[in-house]
Amino acid sequence: MSKPTLRLLAVMLTVAIAVVIFAGLDGLPRDVRAQIGAERTALAAAQKQLSAARYEVDGELHSESALFQAIPSSQQYADRFSRASDALRLAARKQDDLDRLEKKNSRHDRTQVESILADERRLRTSALSDASAVQKDAAHWIDLKQHLPQSEQEMERDYRAIHAYDLASLATAIQKAETDWPEKKTDLETRLAAERAIVSNSDQLWQTTTDARRMAAAGDVAHLDIGTFAAATDSLKTGAAELPQKGEELKTLSAQLYDSWDKVLVDLESRGPREKIRTVRTHLTSSATASGVTTSDEKWVDVSTGQFEANRNNLGMAIEHKPAGKYDIEAERTAQPAGFAYMAPPGQSNQYGHWEDRGDGHSFWVFYGQYALMRDLLFNHNYRPYDRYEYYDYRTYHERGQTYYGRDEAAGQAPKYGTQGTATQKTYEGSSYAKSGGFKDSQYASKPGGYKDSKYASPSMRDPNADHSGQKFGKGSSRPAEPSFHPAPSRPAPSFHPPSRSPGRSFGRRR
Repeated sequence: MSKPTLRLLAVMLTVAIAVVIFAGLDGLPRDVRAQIGAERTALAAAQKQLSAARYEVDGELHSESALFQAIPSSQQYADRFSRASDALRLAARKQDDLDRLEKKNSRHDRTQVESILADERRLRTSALSDASAVQKDAAHWIDLKQHLPQSEQEMERDYRAIHAYDLASLATAIQKAETDWPEKKTDLETRLAAERAIVSNSDQLWQTTTDARRMAAAGDVAHLDIGTFAAATDSLKTGAAELPQKGEELKTLSAQLYDSWDKVLVDLESRGPREKIRTVRTHLTSSATASGVTTSDEKWVDVSTGQFEANRNNLGMAIEHKPAGKYDIEAERTAQPAGFAYMAPPGQSNQYGHWEDRGDGHSFWVFYGQYALMRDLLFNHNYRPYDRYEYYDYRTYHERGQTYYGRDEAAGQAPKYGTQGTATQKTYEGSSYAKSGGFKDSQYASKPGGYKDSKYASPSMRDPNADHSGQKFGKGSSRPAEPSFHPAPSRPAPSFHPPSRSPGRSFGRRR
């Protein structure tokens, strides 16, 4: 390469370097430098604010020395202001570091600058927060002194409000719930005891503050222990607010014990995405009642993509179930075939139905007539009686915290419930999901016979519950062993007529 060429390249390189420098491409980003300037201004303002707060509180301590001598928290004011001052001094040193780096103006220092900025902001906001808290505490005590008679009147109103609350009716409702649902007695009694403690504490405070209330009413600051009086005032105010609030919470909890409910996924739309949820609720008047009142509501709800995918295989399933005798927060959230949770163990009955022996060695679950509406809502008006073998299968999966999708023997071990289920595709053929072609993607949608070419054809892979559930809960993740029984694949669905009354039936353990 010739010398003229080398000189030309050197000139071009020098120009390029100059352009980079003058263009600021090697310096700190503009927004970072702006943050340094903003923090510098905020720090200066914080220093002035701290000085003003300290000056204000020192003046109040001097003018109201007798008052603050009786206030324990005021003894900490000086230390709290000192800590705030120390924090701002450290923040100022951080600002010095920022000024130095700003002057250096190297883009390589950006990470360090942002870290120092974060530290300085934390120190500054912490100092101001502490100073502000001291100001508010001092102002609170001065305001209390200036309005002692009003404070005494508020104290009396709070005390009377506590005793006006109808604790007796609450206790009656809780006692009934404890009788109906013995397993909840300890929890309900503990919550009720906390309500009673508010009342007893208010009585004690009222009695021990007789003299203090008299002094407060007269504005006698000289003889009043204002700290003790204020603590009693605050306690009664808190009790007056918490008693009805916690009482209503307790009423709500006890009322939840009398309801069973299921959230059934009755439709899906990937656009949105969203789910259509039918909530079927049955209210009992007591745990021993033989009938309940069933209501339902149905609505579309927008869901996240993750939730949509989690429930994609659960059409027609109860994605949440809460039995009677449990609080709403105890609801089961592992998807399960709708209605299975209401069956009693084979050979037993409960208030919802009973097992009917058909004389061929098979028993089928029959819902009582008073629960026909609940049955129809849960099964989308297409109930087909379960046999006890399905119940055994269901319990195996349920006890392991896994979703049970059943098995359709007549359709080559295809899933019976859920989006891939053969029963679901018939029951929900009018859904938006079906009309949009959702079922056509199922490997079972148009294959009523065997599945020799399916991956489920081999005996070890024929369990649709293991391969299709997509969700396993509890300990371990191994697939449960297949039950040892095999219901006859050609067994026809029995006809049934739920009796409107079943005199003399016995009730088993409810679930």
